[in-house]
Amino acid sequence: MNKIRIDKKTSYIALMGILGAQALALSFFENLIPAIPGLPPGAKPGFSNIITMFTANTIGFWGAIIITIIKSIFASVTRGLTAGLMSLSGGLLSTIIMVALVNMKKRPFGLMGVSILSAIAHNLGQLIVACIISGTAALAVSYGPLLLLFAIITGSITGTILRIVMPALNKQLTQFTKG
Repeated sequence: MNKIRIDKKTSYIALMGILGAQALALSFFENLIPAIPGLPPGAKPGFSNIITMFTANTIGFWGAIIITIIKSIFASVTRGLTAGLMSLSGGLLSTIIMVALVNMKKRPFGLMGVSILSAIAHNLGQLIVACIISGTAALAVSYGPLLLLFAIITGSITGTILRIVMPALNKQLTQFTKG
């Protein structure tokens, strides 16, 4: 039987599909978690950012942006347009910060630091859009400090989880980059 030859573009599309599906599965799981008292509606731990961070570390900026857009479309479909906009604004700022930190020549932060700083950027992006939508900066004053603390906690958790699952994700990646 002849072997089927799959080109790099096809492998990339398949890999991005699998990573996107993993991010969506984690987003779906997060939607099952009850609201956390004291936080704004829709505040989630950011487990799907584990996949975005992995993608930023291994594939790069455009791969991470694709995952971010997939997650934002999912948020729009499952939770409404405002949720999608909040997801996209936080996700884009987070991804830009994440990729910038990952690509620094002297990496001053490990996965944990990148995770925490990108979680802070995610919350900042969402807070900016919430202030624009509501027409008031009072949200930033009232929720900002709480979201900062939440980002530090959740960024630490997602950074730790990524460090644990990184070997399995790398093994998955090698299946698509073999030669």
